[in-house]
Amino acid sequence: MSTCTYTTAENGVAVMTIDNPPMNALNTGVINDINAAVKKALADDDVRVVVFTGAGKAFIAGADIREIDSLSSKNEGSAWLENGQNTLNLIENADKPFIAAINGFALGGGTELALACHIRIADETAKMGLPEIKLGIIPGFGGTQRTPRIIGKARAYELILSGNFIDCTRAAEYGLVNRTAPKGESLKEAVSLADAIALRGRPAITRAIKSVREGYDMEFGNGQALEREMFGELCETDNKKEGTAAFLEKRDPRTLDT
Repeated sequence: MSTCTYTTAENGVAVMTIDNPPMNALNTGVINDINAAVKKALADDDVRVVVFTGAGKAFIAGADIREIDSLSSKNEGSAWLENGQNTLNLIENADKPFIAAINGFALGGGTELALACHIRIADETAKMGLPEIKLGIIPGFGGTQRTPRIIGKARAYELILSGNFIDCTRAAEYGLVNRTAPKGESLKEAVSLADAIALRGRPAITRAIKSVREGYDMEFGNGQALEREMFGELCETDNKKEGTAAFLEKRDPRTLDT
């Protein structure tokens, strides 16, 4: 039985849940299940937006320490990380939006997976952190790379070098999450946001994601050139024609995917 599955509402919002009691720890099997579920969702035409969450009292409480304990060589350690990195890269590079609904503990690999999502909402019980340093290792699923890119080097050093946990308020202050939600409400708020995004046409969504993702690491002028290209492509779509016509006619647009 898979530890990561999703269900899709009629509007195309899929809720993807990790369920590996008691704390949804990441081991090789769970990472494989996440990889398979993400690939399935990306290929599923019925899915427009994915909300990622954890079952029970944790989002993801980290990696399976027993597996890490078994690693005793440079090659073993490096190879063990590769599947996790590839899986989180799938999420970050997806042309469908992924929203993390963070409930309870999101530690180590849990924080790293959340950072791979496009948007993050944490409830007031959330605890986040990168405690790998306490085990004599470092974050390995992209944590040393995404964290400074999202919150800046100084704050990334603070989290990575101390291994300390932070609460949802500090996470929001640091920019680790977009916003916070009341206890037990992160999934509801994430789905509400996903519902709004699902109303938008896929041609514009995919090109907006591409423009932001690829343009972020470009020289500004090159990023603008990419933006022009994406905008120009959209001018040829039925989605754009319907959107502008609906605005001028003072009506709600129909969602078109062409």
